[in-house]
Amino acid sequence: MQFTYSDRMANLNGTATREIFKLLSRPEIISFAGGLPAAEALPTTAVQEICNDVLGGENAQKILQYGTTEGYLPLVDQMTELVREFGINGINRSNVLIISGGQQGIDLMCKCLLDKGDTVLVENPTYLAVLQILQSYEARAVGVQAAPDGIDVADMEEKIKKHRPKFIYLVPTFSNPTGKTYSAENRRKIAELSAKYALPVLEDDPYGRLRFSGEKVNALYSFAKENNVVYITSMSKILSPGLRVGAAVGNADVIRKMAICKQGADLHTSLLAQAVTAEYLRRGLLAPAVQKSLPLYRTRKEAMMRAIRAYMPDEFEHTDPNGGLFVWGELKRCNIDTAALLPRAVERNVAYIQGSVFYADGGGKNTLRLNYSNAQPDRIETGIKALGEFFKEIIAKERR
Repeated sequence: MQFTYSDRMANLNGTATREIFKLLSRPEIISFAGGLPAAEALPTTAVQEICNDVLGGENAQKILQYGTTEGYLPLVDQMTELVREFGINGINRSNVLIISGGQQGIDLMCKCLLDKGDTVLVENPTYLAVLQILQSYEARAVGVQAAPDGIDVADMEEKIKKHRPKFIYLVPTFSNPTGKTYSAENRRKIAELSAKYALPVLEDDPYGRLRFSGEKVNALYSFAKENNVVYITSMSKILSPGLRVGAAVGNADVIRKMAICKQGADLHTSLLAQAVTAEYLRRGLLAPAVQKSLPLYRTRKEAMMRAIRAYMPDEFEHTDPNGGLFVWGELKRCNIDTAALLPRAVERNVAYIQGSVFYADGGGKNTLRLNYSNAQPDRIETGIKALGEFFKEIIAKERR
């Protein structure tokens, strides 16, 4: 049978990370491609115990029934408390929507605000999934230049005037893909500029608690004076990506609109997953679990830094993040296409994500993203050594 697909499917493809997983079934391949939390950091025993308690308690039948779209109230209350750690105060239940992972929050914001042909500003480079989501709504992403401490606010203002965007999407803390963190001053300027032009901001923060060095910076939301920021956080990197639990925080009107859109998407986030998450938080398990995981992530990041210094070519310039899961690299002063070279790297049992997929409007041909969270230090060294030797060979051939 021949299906007639919608126009929006014409330019839609799977994201690079989803597609590359299909190539990595061989255990000998060392993958720096995904964004998985460390397997050792997943609290399997605690979650198993909580599942038993939740399903063995007097509310078990209610937990297995339908729930409200806005979320399981004990979890809504827990998330209201949790976000205060990043300066998000003065909120109540009407300001919080439980979502099925942070990515659903992006989708719901788009569903609420975008019409065909609308423009959204993003940092160049940005989280690749947001580009796919924008395509699905037949909207256009326009990249804002990066600055060392965040984004270039002068370029942001110029593009606000030129493109009249519906909103701007940012990952200010341990950004995916670069790993960098916006300074407090940069966040203040973004808040002031977005308020000046009445521009909504979608702040995506799945990594904020994964800081292993440097000083904490409050959420961009906390700098906003006009209630124009929607803050999304997720439990995927700090509890379990498989539970698919997160929260959107914003003014009550936009949260209500997002809830209406969510009703048509999945009715509500899994009530069992919400109950498990709420109980995990109620028992005070999150903070010690995160603190236990931070030395592991620091050790793996430092292993990657050492390996990069030892094995990558001199042309490779990279970030050195204080947290999160990613290192961003650029092969300068040479003609390198990391997308074209990826299959050949996989043949050498190492994989990365080509940087071009993170750019809104072209660019990044010579860039790549490396994930350090899901490999042991010895595997990181082996993989970076193989990658460095490969790139050195390519550069040497190019210059002959």
